[in-house]
Amino acid sequence: MTPQVKNQINEISSSLAKLRWQNLVSNFIDKLASLILATIIFFLILWIGKIIINSLFKQTKRIEILGGNRRAATFHMLTLNIFRYTCYLFYLYAVLSMIGVPVGTLIAGAGIFSIALGLGAQGFVSDMVNGLFLLLEQQLDVGDVVEIGQIKGTITALGLRTTKILSADGTLNFIPNRNITTVKNYSRHQLTQTIDLPLAPAAPLDQVNQIISQEITNHLARKEWQGASATILGPVTVKGQLFYQLSVKANTAVVATLASELLNDALKALNTAGIAFAPTFNQPSTN
Repeated sequence: MTPQVKNQINEISSSLAKLRWQNLVSNFIDKLASLILATIIFFLILWIGKIIINSLFKQTKRIEILGGNRRAATFHMLTLNIFRYTCYLFYLYAVLSMIGVPVGTLIAGAGIFSIALGLGAQGFVSDMVNGLFLLLEQQLDVGDVVEIGQIKGTITALGLRTTKILSADGTLNFIPNRNITTVKNYSRHQLTQTIDLPLAPAAPLDQVNQIISQEITNHLARKEWQGASATILGPVTVKGQLFYQLSVKANTAVVATLASELLNDALKALNTAGIAFAPTFNQPSTN
């Protein structure tokens, strides 16, 4: 082979190598641009969809149809979750298709359920199914005060995968829906809180009853006591100690506040009237 032929072959090989690199770089740039564009469109769809969903659930009529503010808030969060997961699914499908992964062939060859199980999605499916039943059976709503296992607090979000509970100390708990088995819901009915007033044995019970009755009447006339009630249970003895018991019945969110308010005003009225308390009584208490 002559040197001239060898030079021609080398030039051709060099040209082919350059052409391959040019094609690779060009394809990479094209795919990268497509991915960036798809990502921008994805976030735009998420943003616009969230605005639309939020505006729809602000309509009073829709809230009434869904069964009140808490029920509407629950469906609001669930709709946002479904919309978000659906967008993620289509975005993932688009990205895989752009980079050349044969998604359709994978689904047809292995089956969508086999793929899901292979990826370890059994827990995810269980979360979704259990979350759906929690919603359909109306066990939980956003804003409910509940106790699940050892966790007690207010539900802030009810999603397809997890339920978020805000505890009284500010801790935000994330509970997978599949772990929710027994639920104590304190918001479906009014709660009763008992107030104990330790009295001296010589305390005039008729006068105590009259003072407490007047305080209850005054409190029930206030706006914040709307829907609440207070009842005189009367004198009881516990281990030889005389107590005068009251009970306050109200919604979970306000029952402790109303009981404390009634206790405070009742103590002031009894002190003003000169009613004697038990010698061991240091401060008012509520049970």
